[in-house]
Amino acid sequence: QVQLVESGGVLVQAGGSLRLSCAASGRTLSLFTMGWFRQAPGKEREFVAAIRLSDQNTEYGDSVKGRFTISIDKNRSTVELQMNSLNSEDTGVYYCAADRAYMIHTTARDYNLWGQGTQVTVSP
Repeated sequence: QVQLVESGGVLVQAGGSLRLSCAASGRTLSLFTMGWFRQAPGKEREFVAAIRLSDQNTEYGDSVKGRFTISIDKNRSTVELQMNSLNSEDTGVYYCAADRAYMIHTTARDYNLWGQGTQVTVSP
C-alpha cells in the first residue's frame, strides 16, 4: 500500500507564493508518476501538474504554466509544488495523486492513489 500526505496549504495574498509537499510512504518503488490536482467549490477536479519519477519529465495544466513548478526529491518520496504569482483562481483543495503507469496522465480518473488534500486560499 502507498499513503500520500499533503501539507503546506494556507491562506496567502494574491501575488504571493506557496510551496506544497506530498510525502509518499509504503510501497513507493511501485510508483511511476505523481501529480497534483485541485478542486474549487462547485467545480470538477482540475489537473495542475505531474512528474514522472524515473526521468523527472513533467506536465502542467494550461492555467499554471510558467507559474507553478513540480519537483521530486532525490529519494523519490516527496513531491513538491512551488506556486508563484498566485491569484484567486488558484483557490481550492489541492490533492496529491500517484499512479503506477509510465505515461503521465492529466485526468483524475487515471490516478488510483490519492491524498486527503490541503486547502489553499488566495485572498484578493
